[in-house]
Amino acid sequence: MKDGHARELMDLTPTDALSIWRDAITESVRRDTPDLSARQMAVLTTVYLCPAPHTVRGLAEQLNVAKPAVTRAVDRLSELGLVRRKPDQEDRRSVLINRTVKGSVFLSEFGEMIVQAAHGTSQS
Repeated sequence: MKDGHARELMDLTPTDALSIWRDAITESVRRDTPDLSARQMAVLTTVYLCPAPHTVRGLAEQLNVAKPAVTRAVDRLSELGLVRRKPDQEDRRSVLINRTVKGSVFLSEFGEMIVQAAHGTSQS
């Protein structure tokens, strides 16, 4: 990131940040991407941005959210093909939450929408 751009981001007001978020979300709606709740998006980005392995228990601790809420989020993300559950080969009682190609593409495109919105180049 260039120093000037970093300085611009640090000078963002809450209203500026909300405007960027709104523009990115609006573009996401226009593209008919999966409609994720804030909790689902938090779980998804944690799986993709934080080092593996991921379990429901670990995600719940990391996000400071109840395990049943994380389980519901993972259920929905799994239905959409954005994450995959896989038995832990080292601990058969545990299930790992893994990335998928579809989830990687979704987050990459969503990240690009945020960048475009931050630069004022989104379609809204």
